[in-house]
Amino acid sequence: MATSLLVDTHCHLQFPEFDGDRNEVLERARRAGVVAFIVVGVDLPSSRTALELAERHPDVHAAVGMHPHDASEFTGSTFHSLRRCADSRSVVAIGEIGLDYYRNFSPPRTQRRVFLRMLELAAELKLPVIVHSRGSDVEMRRILGDWALSVQVGWPKERPLGVMHSFGEDLGAALHYIELGFLVSIPATCTRPKADLVRAVASGIPLSRMVVETDSPYQAPQSYRGRRNEPSYLPETVHQIAQLRGVSFDSIVAETGKGAALLFHLPDFQTALVDRRPPSYEA
Repeated sequence: MATSLLVDTHCHLQFPEFDGDRNEVLERARRAGVVAFIVVGVDLPSSRTALELAERHPDVHAAVGMHPHDASEFTGSTFHSLRRCADSRSVVAIGEIGLDYYRNFSPPRTQRRVFLRMLELAAELKLPVIVHSRGSDVEMRRILGDWALSVQVGWPKERPLGVMHSFGEDLGAALHYIELGFLVSIPATCTRPKADLVRAVASGIPLSRMVVETDSPYQAPQSYRGRRNEPSYLPETVHQIAQLRGVSFDSIVAETGKGAALLFHLPDFQTALVDRRPPSYEA
């Protein structure tokens, strides 16, 4: 079996839900074959704790940003503090950032202002973005289309611009973002029997443009539904994608891991993590 490249590209292990057993959660995931964790901030405090966690664990990497739900709390001071956090070598992305017009916990105008400011920071630092989009596809396409054009000169060659986190739009939208230069992240909801939209995306996009995530502690896969999600459950999502595409579990692990490594500029797993392998599944 090939070396594991199983990467949880979006989890919130710094959240209070993991305060009682965080180290155990990490160790369970490692035993399940997860070789890297992208721990994602949603505001300044959670970005700082994500960075602190990454600085303690070599296989944990941080993303810092301002979630659209919390955009109303964003100030000039917040921006400068996030900018200082992003200078750390442990930070591999700007996120979670974006637009959420489904819940509108912050006014749309405020969400747009903060999102554009975070995109400017990502362009300055040449860091990929982790994008949250819900109920905002029309405006998101326009904003990311403009941003993609603006960063073409000087962006690291072959490196994706970012990832559409926990993607919930249709296949056409997914292919549009891929054309712009983004990867698409498949969440554990693809394991749920009525998740036709995400299943169509998981089946239809190029495997080279796909990554996987848990969004822990949210969105547990079907067999753990109603419980706290955690990175050790990631193989269930990969197994489902393999079944949908009619390919092997290992091929999904390998291709999504390569995409994650390219996106986040992660270390060479094949030399550093040669003994970690996920469980075997039959597709």
